[in-house]
Amino acid sequence: MATDLRQEPRDNRASDALLIQRILAKDISAFEELYRIYCPRLTRFLSKLVQRPQIVEEVMNDTLMVVWDKADSFNGASKLSTWIFGIAYRKAMKALRKQDEPVEDPWAEQRVSLDPSPEDELGRHRAQVLLHQAIAELSPDHRAVVEFTYFHEMGYREIADIMGCPVDTVKTRMFHARRHLKRRLSGELPDWL
Repeated sequence: MATDLRQEPRDNRASDALLIQRILAKDISAFEELYRIYCPRLTRFLSKLVQRPQIVEEVMNDTLMVVWDKADSFNGASKLSTWIFGIAYRKAMKALRKQDEPVEDPWAEQRVSLDPSPEDELGRHRAQVLLHQAIAELSPDHRAVVEFTYFHEMGYREIADIMGCPVDTVKTRMFHARRHLKRRLSGELPDWL
């Protein structure tokens, strides 16, 4: 008989509370568990937000150091993920303000090395490249709202908590981001926005 290896979703406040309590007690294995859970999500978010691979790791390390050093500041009023993404967002914005080098185009290599392929694959790849280019043109705040909403499946209230702004500000940023994407992608992609 085959066993179902799918894991239950990790959005459990009780397990988050236990994990943070263990981190408060300076339990290294708890911190490693937190790292395994959040590293992939944070890396994706930070890569899209800052668009500078050289500072993603620095911001990730700074974020996780705050979690380790200031675990007692997590009061349970929000989900643990909201608290951690909030720290990462603030650290990333601070790092962006300190940077003055030009933004690298992370999709340039894909555009240059496009191998001939079937028409459907080419169309899908082109659409993906166009979408990523359009998202990359957004301001960091607008990019963050799009990333949190579409790639991390967060609601506006949770995004507002992370970004430290009112829900209406998140809605306004999403409105402007969508408007930019529609304008930028008009005639290029189906109207999915």
